[in-house]
Amino acid sequence: MQTIHDGVNWLNGYLWGPPMLAFLFGTHLFLTFRLRFIQRYTWRGIKLSLLRVEDDSEGDVSHYGALTTALAATIGTGNIVGVGTAVAIGGPGAVLWMWLTGVFGIATKYAEAVLAVKYRVKTEDGTMLGGPMYAIEKGMGIKWLAVLFSIFTSIAAFGIGNMVQSNSIASLAHDEFSISPWVTGGVITLITAVVVLGGIKWIARVCEGLVPMMAGAYIAGCIYILFYNFSYVMPALGLIVKSALSPQAAGGGFVGATVMIAARYGIARGLFSNESGLGSAPIVAAAAKSKNPVQQALVSATGTFWDTVVICALTGLVLVTAMMRQPEIAAGQNGALLTKAVFGTIPVIGQPLLVFALLTFVFSTILGWSYYGERAAEYLLGKKIIRPYRVAWVAAVMVGAVVPLPLVWDFADMSNALMAIPNLVSLIMLSTVIVAETRHHLWSGEPAPAGGFMSPAAEPVRVEEEEP
Repeated sequence: MQTIHDGVNWLNGYLWGPPMLAFLFGTHLFLTFRLRFIQRYTWRGIKLSLLRVEDDSEGDVSHYGALTTALAATIGTGNIVGVGTAVAIGGPGAVLWMWLTGVFGIATKYAEAVLAVKYRVKTEDGTMLGGPMYAIEKGMGIKWLAVLFSIFTSIAAFGIGNMVQSNSIASLAHDEFSISPWVTGGVITLITAVVVLGGIKWIARVCEGLVPMMAGAYIAGCIYILFYNFSYVMPALGLIVKSALSPQAAGGGFVGATVMIAARYGIARGLFSNESGLGSAPIVAAAAKSKNPVQQALVSATGTFWDTVVICALTGLVLVTAMMRQPEIAAGQNGALLTKAVFGTIPVIGQPLLVFALLTFVFSTILGWSYYGERAAEYLLGKKIIRPYRVAWVAAVMVGAVVPLPLVWDFADMSNALMAIPNLVSLIMLSTVIVAETRHHLWSGEPAPAGGFMSPAAEPVRVEEEEP
Protein backbone atom coordinates (compact mmCIF):
# COMPACT_ATOMS: atom_id res chain seq x y z
CA MET A 1 0.00 0.00 0.00
CA GLN A 2 2.86 2.36 0.76
CA THR A 3 4.35 1.67 -2.66
CA ILE A 4 1.00 2.48 -4.31
CA HIS A 5 0.69 5.64 -2.24
CA ASP A 6 4.19 6.73 -3.22
CA GLY A 7 3.36 6.11 -6.87
CA VAL A 8 0.17 8.17 -6.67
CA ASN A 9 2.06 11.02 -5.00
CA TRP A 10 4.73 10.90 -7.70
CA LEU A 11 2.09 11.04 -10.45
CA ASN A 12 0.26 13.90 -8.70
CA GLY A 13 3.49 15.88 -8.72
CA TYR A 14 3.29 15.85 -12.52
CA LEU A 15 -0.48 16.05 -12.95
CA TRP A 16 -0.82 19.08 -10.67
CA GLY A 17 2.52 20.63 -11.56
CA PRO A 18 3.14 23.86 -13.49
CA PRO A 19 2.04 22.39 -16.89
CA MET A 20 -1.45 21.55 -15.58
CA LEU A 21 -1.82 24.91 -13.84
CA ALA A 22 -0.72 26.64 -17.04
CA PHE A 23 -3.19 24.54 -19.06
CA LEU A 24 -6.07 25.44 -16.74
CA PHE A 25 -5.27 29.12 -16.35
CA GLY A 26 -4.39 29.38 -20.03
CA THR A 27 -7.82 27.97 -20.92
CA HIS A 28 -9.41 30.59 -18.63
CA LEU A 29 -7.57 33.36 -20.49
CA PHE A 30 -8.24 31.90 -23.95
CA LEU A 31 -11.98 31.64 -23.34
CA THR A 32 -12.14 35.05 -21.66
CA PHE A 33 -10.80 36.77 -24.78
CA ARG A 34 -12.60 34.45 -27.22
CA LEU A 35 -15.91 35.28 -25.51
CA ARG A 36 -15.23 39.04 -25.37
CA PHE A 37 -14.85 39.05 -21.58
CA ILE A 38 -18.09 37.22 -20.80
CA GLN A 39 -17.54 38.18 -17.16
CA ARG A 40 -19.28 41.50 -17.87
CA TYR A 41 -22.60 39.61 -17.90
CA THR A 42 -22.15 38.30 -14.34
CA TRP A 43 -24.80 40.58 -12.84
CA ARG A 44 -27.22 39.52 -15.58
CA GLY A 45 -26.56 35.90 -14.68
CA ILE A 46 -27.26 36.61 -11.00
CA LYS A 47 -30.60 38.22 -11.85
CA LEU A 48 -31.48 35.39 -14.22
CA SER A 49 -30.80 32.78 -11.52
CA LEU A 50 -33.57 34.32 -9.42
CA LEU A 51 -36.19 34.51 -12.19
CA ARG A 52 -39.03 32.02 -12.39
CA VAL A 53 -38.46 29.52 -15.19
CA GLU A 54 -41.27 29.04 -17.69
CA ASP A 55 -43.13 25.74 -17.28
CA ASP A 56 -42.52 24.77 -20.91
CA SER A 57 -38.73 24.90 -20.52
CA GLU A 58 -37.05 21.51 -20.74
CA GLY A 59 -35.15 20.31 -17.68
CA ASP A 60 -35.44 18.67 -14.27
CA VAL A 61 -34.65 21.53 -11.86
CA SER A 62 -34.74 25.32 -11.88
CA HIS A 63 -31.82 27.63 -12.72
CA TYR A 64 -31.49 28.32 -9.02
CA GLY A 65 -31.61 24.64 -8.08
CA ALA A 66 -28.86 23.77 -10.56
CA LEU A 67 -26.73 26.70 -9.40
CA THR A 68 -27.05 25.90 -5.69
CA THR A 69 -26.33 22.21 -6.30
CA ALA A 70 -23.15 23.16 -8.19
CA LEU A 71 -22.23 25.62 -5.42
CA ALA A 72 -22.86 22.91 -2.83
CA ALA A 73 -20.15 20.81 -4.48
CA THR A 74 -17.63 23.64 -4.95
CA ILE A 75 -18.03 25.56 -1.68
CA GLY A 76 -16.04 23.37 0.68
CA THR A 77 -12.87 23.16 2.74
CA GLY A 78 -10.93 24.72 -0.14
CA ASN A 79 -12.68 28.02 0.55
CA ILE A 80 -11.32 28.05 4.10
CA VAL A 81 -8.43 25.64 4.65
CA GLY A 82 -7.31 25.88 1.02
CA VAL A 83 -7.00 29.64 1.29
CA GLY A 84 -5.01 29.21 4.49
CA THR A 85 -2.63 26.85 2.67
CA ALA A 86 -2.13 29.37 -0.15
CA VAL A 87 -1.37 32.20 2.29
CA ALA A 88 0.86 30.07 4.54
CA ILE A 89 3.08 28.94 1.64
CA GLY A 90 2.64 31.64 -1.00
CA GLY A 91 2.32 34.64 1.28
CA PRO A 92 -0.44 37.30 1.17
CA GLY A 93 0.12 37.82 -2.57
CA ALA A 94 -1.49 34.43 -3.18
CA VAL A 95 -4.86 35.99 -2.35
CA LEU A 96 -4.70 38.27 -5.40
CA TRP A 97 -3.72 35.43 -7.72
CA MET A 98 -6.54 33.31 -6.30
CA TRP A 99 -9.00 36.14 -6.95
CA LEU A 100 -7.76 36.59 -10.53
CA THR A 101 -8.16 32.85 -11.09
CA GLY A 102 -11.79 33.19 -10.06
CA VAL A 103 -12.39 36.20 -12.31
CA PHE A 104 -10.99 34.49 -15.42
CA GLY A 105 -12.46 31.13 -14.42
CA ILE A 106 -15.96 32.56 -14.90
CA ALA A 107 -15.43 32.28 -18.67
CA THR A 108 -14.52 28.59 -18.41
CA LYS A 109 -17.51 27.79 -16.20
CA TYR A 110 -19.73 29.58 -18.71
CA ALA A 111 -18.26 27.65 -21.65
CA GLU A 112 -18.68 24.30 -19.86
CA ALA A 113 -22.37 24.96 -19.27
CA VAL A 114 -22.99 26.04 -22.88
CA LEU A 115 -21.72 22.70 -24.13
CA ALA A 116 -23.52 20.76 -21.38
CA VAL A 117 -26.95 22.17 -22.30
CA LYS A 118 -26.38 22.13 -26.05
CA TYR A 119 -25.38 18.47 -26.16
CA ARG A 120 -27.64 17.15 -23.41
CA VAL A 121 -30.03 14.29 -24.15
CA LYS A 122 -33.46 13.35 -22.87
CA THR A 123 -34.10 9.80 -21.66
CA GLU A 124 -37.33 7.87 -22.18
CA ASP A 125 -38.60 8.93 -18.75
CA GLY A 126 -37.92 12.62 -19.51
CA THR A 127 -34.71 12.98 -17.47
CA MET A 128 -32.11 15.36 -18.92
CA LEU A 129 -28.53 14.08 -19.06
CA GLY A 130 -25.48 16.11 -20.00
CA GLY A 131 -21.94 17.09 -19.18
CA PRO A 132 -18.49 16.89 -20.75
CA MET A 133 -18.94 13.20 -21.64
CA TYR A 134 -21.86 14.03 -23.93
CA ALA A 135 -20.10 17.08 -25.38
CA ILE A 136 -17.01 14.98 -26.12
CA GLU A 137 -19.03 12.16 -27.70
CA LYS A 138 -21.53 14.21 -29.71
CA GLY A 139 -19.55 17.39 -30.31
CA MET A 140 -16.14 15.87 -31.00
CA GLY A 141 -17.15 12.32 -31.92
CA ILE A 142 -14.57 10.74 -29.59
CA LYS A 143 -16.44 8.13 -27.56
CA TRP A 144 -13.39 6.62 -25.83
CA LEU A 145 -12.36 10.00 -24.41
CA ALA A 146 -15.89 10.50 -23.07
CA VAL A 147 -15.67 7.09 -21.38
CA LEU A 148 -12.35 8.00 -19.76
CA PHE A 149 -13.80 11.24 -18.43
CA SER A 150 -16.73 9.35 -16.88
CA ILE A 151 -14.46 6.76 -15.28
CA PHE A 152 -12.25 9.42 -13.71
CA THR A 153 -15.29 11.39 -12.53
CA SER A 154 -16.81 8.33 -10.85
CA ILE A 155 -13.56 7.63 -9.01
CA ALA A 156 -12.97 11.24 -8.02
CA ALA A 157 -16.52 11.54 -6.70
CA PHE A 158 -16.08 8.76 -4.15
CA GLY A 159 -12.80 10.28 -3.01
CA ILE A 160 -12.83 14.06 -2.94
CA GLY A 161 -16.64 14.31 -2.97
CA ASN A 162 -17.48 11.67 -0.39
CA MET A 163 -15.08 9.85 1.92
CA VAL A 164 -12.56 12.63 2.52
CA GLN A 165 -15.46 15.00 3.21
CA SER A 166 -17.15 12.76 5.80
CA ASN A 167 -13.72 12.15 7.33
CA SER A 168 -13.25 15.92 7.68
CA ILE A 169 -16.60 16.31 9.48
CA ALA A 170 -15.88 13.37 11.79
CA SER A 171 -12.39 14.67 12.62
CA LEU A 172 -13.70 18.16 13.34
CA ALA A 173 -16.50 16.87 15.58
CA HIS A 174 -14.02 14.70 17.48
CA ASP A 175 -11.44 17.46 17.92
CA GLU A 176 -13.88 20.21 18.90
CA PHE A 177 -16.61 18.32 20.76
CA SER A 178 -15.06 14.89 21.57
CA ILE A 179 -17.78 13.11 19.58
CA SER A 180 -16.93 9.60 18.38
CA PRO A 181 -16.39 9.31 14.60
CA TRP A 182 -18.84 6.39 14.65
CA VAL A 183 -21.58 8.63 16.00
CA THR A 184 -20.81 11.45 13.58
CA GLY A 185 -20.55 9.01 10.68
CA GLY A 186 -23.89 7.42 11.54
CA VAL A 187 -25.69 10.76 11.66
CA ILE A 188 -24.14 12.01 8.39
CA THR A 189 -24.89 8.70 6.67
CA LEU A 190 -28.54 8.81 7.71
CA ILE A 191 -29.04 12.40 6.55
CA THR A 192 -27.20 11.72 3.29
CA ALA A 193 -29.37 8.66 2.62
CA VAL A 194 -32.58 10.64 3.06
CA VAL A 195 -31.43 13.27 0.54
CA VAL A 196 -29.40 11.30 -2.02
CA LEU A 197 -31.82 8.39 -2.44
CA GLY A 198 -34.42 10.91 -3.60
CA GLY A 199 -32.37 11.90 -6.66
CA ILE A 200 -31.57 15.29 -8.16
CA LYS A 201 -34.88 16.92 -7.23
CA TRP A 202 -34.35 16.15 -3.53
CA ILE A 203 -30.69 17.16 -3.72
CA ALA A 204 -31.55 20.45 -5.43
CA ARG A 205 -34.35 21.15 -2.94
CA VAL A 206 -32.02 20.71 0.04
CA CYS A 207 -29.23 22.71 -1.61
CA GLU A 208 -31.62 25.57 -2.41
CA GLY A 209 -32.13 26.02 1.33
CA LEU A 210 -28.71 24.98 2.67
CA VAL A 211 -26.33 26.82 0.33
CA PRO A 212 -27.71 30.39 0.75
CA MET A 213 -27.92 29.91 4.51
CA MET A 214 -24.38 28.58 4.98
CA ALA A 215 -22.77 30.94 2.48
CA GLY A 216 -24.70 33.94 3.76
CA ALA A 217 -23.78 33.20 7.37
CA TYR A 218 -20.12 32.76 6.48
CA ILE A 219 -19.98 35.96 4.41
CA ALA A 220 -21.70 37.91 7.21
CA GLY A 221 -19.24 36.48 9.73
CA CYS A 222 -16.25 37.45 7.58
CA ILE A 223 -17.59 40.98 7.19
CA TYR A 224 -17.96 41.21 10.98
CA ILE A 225 -14.35 40.09 11.42
CA LEU A 226 -13.17 42.68 8.89
CA PHE A 227 -14.97 45.38 10.88
CA TYR A 228 -13.19 44.07 13.98
CA ASN A 229 -9.86 44.37 12.09
CA PHE A 230 -10.98 47.51 10.25
CA SER A 231 -7.76 49.47 10.75
CA TYR A 232 -5.82 46.70 8.99
CA VAL A 233 -8.08 46.26 5.95
CA MET A 234 -6.48 48.89 3.69
CA PRO A 235 -2.90 47.99 4.70
CA ALA A 236 -3.77 44.32 4.07
CA LEU A 237 -5.06 45.11 0.58
CA GLY A 238 -1.88 47.02 -0.17
CA LEU A 239 0.26 44.16 1.12
CA ILE A 240 -1.68 41.61 -0.95
CA VAL A 241 -1.15 43.57 -4.17
CA LYS A 242 2.48 44.39 -3.40
CA SER A 243 3.31 40.78 -2.47
CA ALA A 244 1.62 39.46 -5.60
CA LEU A 245 3.56 41.73 -7.95
CA SER A 246 6.83 42.56 -6.17
CA PRO A 247 9.92 40.40 -6.78
CA GLN A 248 10.93 40.92 -3.16
CA ALA A 249 10.08 38.32 -0.53
CA ALA A 250 7.08 39.11 1.65
CA GLY A 251 7.82 40.31 5.15
CA GLY A 252 6.01 41.44 8.26
CA GLY A 253 5.85 38.06 9.98
CA PHE A 254 4.76 36.10 6.88
CA VAL A 255 6.67 33.25 5.33
CA GLY A 256 8.91 34.70 2.65
CA ALA A 257 7.42 34.15 -0.78
CA THR A 258 8.51 35.18 -4.24
CA VAL A 259 6.07 36.26 -6.94
CA MET A 260 6.33 32.84 -8.60
CA ILE A 261 5.46 30.98 -5.40
CA ALA A 262 2.59 33.37 -4.61
CA ALA A 263 1.22 32.92 -8.14
CA ARG A 264 1.63 29.16 -8.12
CA TYR A 265 -0.20 28.52 -4.85
CA GLY A 266 -2.77 31.25 -5.38
CA ILE A 267 -3.70 29.91 -8.82
CA ALA A 268 -3.64 26.28 -7.64
CA ARG A 269 -5.93 26.83 -4.64
CA GLY A 270 -8.25 29.03 -6.68
CA LEU A 271 -8.59 26.31 -9.31
CA PHE A 272 -9.22 23.63 -6.69
CA SER A 273 -11.83 25.80 -5.01
CA ASN A 274 -14.07 26.81 -7.94
CA GLU A 275 -13.55 23.66 -10.09
CA SER A 276 -13.70 25.71 -13.31
CA GLY A 277 -12.23 23.42 -15.94
CA LEU A 278 -12.69 20.14 -14.06
CA GLY A 279 -15.97 19.41 -15.86
CA SER A 280 -18.04 18.69 -12.75
CA ALA A 281 -20.47 21.63 -12.57
CA PRO A 282 -21.77 21.31 -16.17
CA ILE A 283 -23.19 17.88 -15.27
CA VAL A 284 -25.84 19.50 -13.08
CA ALA A 285 -26.18 22.53 -15.38
CA ALA A 286 -27.50 20.14 -18.03
CA ALA A 287 -30.42 19.25 -15.74
CA ALA A 288 -31.61 22.86 -15.44
CA LYS A 289 -34.80 24.09 -17.06
CA SER A 290 -33.56 26.35 -19.81
CA LYS A 291 -34.71 27.52 -23.23
CA ASN A 292 -31.19 27.58 -24.67
CA PRO A 293 -27.57 26.87 -23.67
CA VAL A 294 -26.57 30.48 -23.03
CA GLN A 295 -29.39 31.09 -20.57
CA GLN A 296 -28.18 28.44 -18.12
CA ALA A 297 -24.50 29.11 -18.85
CA LEU A 298 -24.79 32.68 -17.54
CA VAL A 299 -26.35 31.34 -14.35
CA SER A 300 -23.71 28.63 -13.94
CA ALA A 301 -20.90 31.14 -14.43
CA THR A 302 -22.02 33.03 -11.32
CA GLY A 303 -21.03 29.98 -9.26
CA THR A 304 -17.34 30.79 -9.75
CA PHE A 305 -18.06 34.42 -8.88
CA TRP A 306 -19.63 33.48 -5.53
CA ASP A 307 -17.15 30.72 -4.73
CA THR A 308 -13.81 32.37 -5.46
CA VAL A 309 -14.30 36.06 -6.25
CA VAL A 310 -16.41 36.56 -3.10
CA ILE A 311 -15.95 33.78 -0.51
CA CYS A 312 -12.28 32.93 -1.10
CA ALA A 313 -11.38 36.63 -1.31
CA LEU A 314 -13.13 37.34 1.99
CA THR A 315 -11.37 34.41 3.65
CA GLY A 316 -8.01 35.62 2.36
CA LEU A 317 -8.62 39.15 3.57
CA VAL A 318 -9.69 37.86 6.99
CA LEU A 319 -6.50 35.80 7.27
CA VAL A 320 -4.17 38.62 6.20
CA THR A 321 -5.75 41.28 8.44
CA ALA A 322 -5.66 38.96 11.46
CA MET A 323 -2.04 38.03 10.74
CA MET A 324 -1.08 41.70 10.47
CA ARG A 325 -2.81 42.36 13.77
CA GLN A 326 -0.99 39.47 15.47
CA PRO A 327 2.04 38.48 13.33
CA GLU A 328 3.14 35.78 15.77
CA ILE A 329 0.21 33.49 14.89
CA ALA A 330 1.61 32.95 11.38
CA ALA A 331 4.90 31.47 12.52
CA GLY A 332 5.36 27.87 11.39
CA GLN A 333 1.69 27.18 10.71
CA ASN A 334 0.38 25.09 7.82
CA GLY A 335 -2.93 25.78 6.07
CA ALA A 336 -5.34 24.07 8.47
CA LEU A 337 -3.57 25.17 11.66
CA LEU A 338 -3.11 28.71 10.35
CA THR A 339 -6.81 29.04 9.56
CA LYS A 340 -7.78 27.68 12.97
CA ALA A 341 -5.31 29.97 14.75
CA VAL A 342 -6.52 33.06 12.88
CA PHE A 343 -10.22 32.45 13.53
CA GLY A 344 -9.37 31.65 17.14
CA THR A 345 -8.10 35.21 17.64
CA ILE A 346 -11.57 36.66 16.92
CA PRO A 347 -13.55 36.91 20.16
CA VAL A 348 -17.02 35.35 20.43
CA ILE A 349 -17.68 34.64 16.75
CA GLY A 350 -14.36 33.37 15.38
CA GLN A 351 -14.22 29.71 16.42
CA PRO A 352 -17.99 29.01 16.14
CA LEU A 353 -18.02 30.53 12.65
CA LEU A 354 -15.14 28.30 11.53
CA VAL A 355 -16.79 25.14 12.92
CA PHE A 356 -20.19 26.01 11.40
CA ALA A 357 -18.69 26.80 8.02
CA LEU A 358 -16.60 23.63 7.82
CA LEU A 359 -19.49 21.39 8.90
CA THR A 360 -22.00 22.82 6.43
CA PHE A 361 -19.54 23.34 3.56
CA VAL A 362 -18.29 19.76 3.79
CA PHE A 363 -21.77 18.21 3.99
CA SER A 364 -22.99 20.22 1.01
CA THR A 365 -20.03 18.92 -1.00
CA ILE A 366 -21.16 15.34 -0.34
CA LEU A 367 -24.60 16.14 -1.76
CA GLY A 368 -23.35 17.95 -4.86
CA TRP A 369 -20.74 15.38 -5.84
CA SER A 370 -23.20 12.51 -5.39
CA TYR A 371 -25.04 13.75 -8.47
CA TYR A 372 -21.83 14.18 -10.50
CA GLY A 373 -20.66 10.65 -9.78
CA GLU A 374 -24.09 9.14 -10.38
CA ARG A 375 -24.42 10.72 -13.83
CA ALA A 376 -20.92 9.60 -14.81
CA ALA A 377 -21.74 6.04 -13.73
CA GLU A 378 -25.04 6.17 -15.63
CA TYR A 379 -23.21 7.21 -18.80
CA LEU A 380 -21.00 4.13 -18.46
CA LEU A 381 -23.53 1.50 -17.36
CA GLY A 382 -27.03 2.87 -17.92
CA LYS A 383 -29.93 3.45 -15.54
CA LYS A 384 -29.58 0.07 -13.86
CA ILE A 385 -26.57 1.40 -11.95
CA ILE A 386 -28.38 4.33 -10.30
CA ARG A 387 -29.89 2.54 -7.29
CA PRO A 388 -26.77 0.48 -6.47
CA TYR A 389 -24.64 3.59 -6.92
CA ARG A 390 -26.71 5.59 -4.44
CA VAL A 391 -26.55 2.79 -1.89
CA ALA A 392 -22.77 2.51 -2.33
CA TRP A 393 -22.49 6.30 -2.00
CA VAL A 394 -24.31 6.31 1.32
CA ALA A 395 -22.19 3.40 2.62
CA ALA A 396 -18.98 5.19 1.59
CA VAL A 397 -19.94 8.16 3.77
CA MET A 398 -19.80 5.91 6.83
CA VAL A 399 -16.52 4.31 5.77
CA GLY A 400 -14.93 7.68 5.23
CA ALA A 401 -15.93 8.91 8.67
CA VAL A 402 -14.13 6.13 10.57
CA VAL A 403 -11.12 5.19 8.39
CA PRO A 404 -7.91 7.23 7.84
CA LEU A 405 -7.78 8.25 4.19
CA PRO A 406 -4.39 9.64 3.06
CA LEU A 407 -4.29 7.33 0.02
CA VAL A 408 -7.92 8.07 -0.91
CA TRP A 409 -7.28 11.82 -0.77
CA ASP A 410 -4.23 11.61 -3.05
CA PHE A 411 -5.98 9.19 -5.40
CA ALA A 412 -8.91 11.62 -5.67
CA ASP A 413 -6.53 14.46 -6.53
CA MET A 414 -5.10 12.31 -9.30
CA SER A 415 -8.59 11.53 -10.64
CA ASN A 416 -9.53 15.20 -10.58
CA ALA A 417 -6.57 16.06 -12.78
CA LEU A 418 -7.33 13.20 -15.16
CA MET A 419 -10.97 14.30 -15.55
CA ALA A 420 -9.88 17.89 -16.18
CA ILE A 421 -7.68 17.03 -19.18
CA PRO A 422 -10.40 15.69 -21.55
CA ASN A 423 -12.76 18.46 -20.43
CA LEU A 424 -10.25 21.21 -21.23
CA VAL A 425 -9.52 19.61 -24.60
CA SER A 426 -13.24 19.67 -25.43
CA LEU A 427 -13.56 23.33 -24.40
CA ILE A 428 -10.74 24.36 -26.73
CA MET A 429 -11.77 22.12 -29.63
CA LEU A 430 -15.43 23.19 -29.39
CA SER A 431 -14.77 26.87 -28.65
CA THR A 432 -16.18 27.77 -32.08
CA VAL A 433 -19.48 26.15 -31.08
CA ILE A 434 -19.47 28.07 -27.78
CA VAL A 435 -18.88 31.36 -29.56
CA ALA A 436 -21.60 30.60 -32.12
CA GLU A 437 -24.19 29.87 -29.42
CA THR A 438 -23.20 33.03 -27.56
CA ARG A 439 -23.42 35.13 -30.70
CA HIS A 440 -26.87 33.75 -31.53
CA HIS A 441 -28.46 34.02 -28.10
CA LEU A 442 -26.56 36.85 -26.39
CA TRP A 443 -24.90 39.07 -28.99
CA SER A 444 -27.76 39.15 -31.50
CA GLY A 445 -28.76 42.66 -30.41
CA GLU A 446 -32.43 41.80 -29.92
CA PRO A 447 -34.24 43.85 -27.25
CA ALA A 448 -34.68 42.03 -23.97
CA PRO A 449 -38.26 40.88 -23.30
CA ALA A 450 -39.92 41.54 -19.94
CA GLY A 451 -38.56 39.28 -17.22
CA GLY A 452 -35.33 38.37 -19.00
CA PHE A 453 -32.99 39.00 -21.89
CA MET A 454 -33.64 36.00 -24.12
CA SER A 455 -35.68 36.12 -27.29
CA PRO A 456 -39.15 34.60 -26.79
CA ALA A 457 -38.72 32.83 -30.10
CA ALA A 458 -35.56 31.04 -29.04
CA GLU A 459 -36.14 27.30 -29.06
CA PRO A 460 -34.37 24.67 -26.94
CA VAL A 461 -31.46 23.10 -28.78
CA ARG A 462 -32.02 19.40 -29.35
CA VAL A 463 -28.93 17.25 -29.51
CA GLU A 464 -30.39 14.81 -32.00
CA GLU A 465 -30.80 17.57 -34.61
CA GLU A 466 -27.32 19.06 -34.27
CA GLU A 467 -24.38 18.23 -36.46
CA PRO A 468 -21.07 17.63 -34.57
